[in-house]
Amino acid sequence: MPQIHLDEETIERLDALRVDDEEYDDIVSELISIYEAEELTLFRSGDME
Repeated sequence: MPQIHLDEETIERLDALRVDDEEYDDIVSELISIYEAEELTLFRSGDME
């Protein structure tokens, strides 16, 4: 997995989302899944018009 560098504000925002010392990788993976699901929903709803 590639390494990325985050600024302090981003780290603080991720820390606010952490549950029970959840790993950053888990949080980022969950956020990506949510983003992809929303993108898919928007894409599919656009097809119906």
